[in-house]
Amino acid sequence: MKRTAVILGILSVAVWAGAQQNPPAASQAAPAQGTTPGATAAPAAKRPPQAKTQPEFDAWKVAAANTDAAGLEKASDDFATKFPDSELRVLLYKNVMRLYQNANNFEKTEAMGRKVLSFDGDDPEALVIVAEVIAERTRESDIDKDQRYGEATAMAQKATQTVDTDVQVPAGTPQDKVDSYKSLLRSNAYSIMGTIDFKKENYPAAQQNLQKSIDAFPSNPDPVVILRLALALDKQGKYPDALKVANRAVEMTQDNTVIGTPARRERDRLQLLTGGAAPAQPQSPPKN
Repeated sequence: MKRTAVILGILSVAVWAGAQQNPPAASQAAPAQGTTPGATAAPAAKRPPQAKTQPEFDAWKVAAANTDAAGLEKASDDFATKFPDSELRVLLYKNVMRLYQNANNFEKTEAMGRKVLSFDGDDPEALVIVAEVIAERTRESDIDKDQRYGEATAMAQKATQTVDTDVQVPAGTPQDKVDSYKSLLRSNAYSIMGTIDFKKENYPAAQQNLQKSIDAFPSNPDPVVILRLALALDKQGKYPDALKVANRAVEMTQDNTVIGTPARRERDRLQLLTGGAAPAQPQSPPKN
């Protein structure tokens, strides 16, 4: 989730600044003039939420100033009660969702994400984050695992469809940050689908979606996704291909870490299966 936190932090600052620059909304923008007849227009991006009145905007600024997750959640609830039709509610709850996500409070992350989706069911960020929590925390022993997997898959699929139209960023946000954000969301959406496929033992589908996840954001691949792709290939008996991917996971991680240790274990297994020798153990711990 670290990749998500870094870029979402950048975007959340940009969106907060956009709301600051547009208090309150006076009117909708007029349609663009001079469109070529018969031309197919690109999907219009959704405008950032705006306040309808100055008191609403002032109250939102006070609520948004909270940096503690629990405090911001309460302030958001109070704001939503006072301004039940405000577009700015979604901004508050998205920030609460991010704070809980960064704190690894998965239950609250899911709850706040669902709150966002109750206001805007197409929001790709909330769709991805809620789906990710469901995918990672559903266990084989859960009675409702199939229902949960189905819901998470549907959310991830929807996010891949809405990422181009429903990402809300203010005018002036650097395009490279917008592009990176969208690429990250796509990457995470495919990772979720691949994870669920893997857990359901549909390894060919897992391979396809995990590879899509890597291809969607090649500049910053997730080592967890790399390792899962190696395992999906291994499960299909594609040992040479799996070894190449496992080597990449090893290169991206340190030994004796949550991902680094299983990556090295998988590499060593695949080297034996493909006729190679397992690497000698280092005489001293690798440097950070």
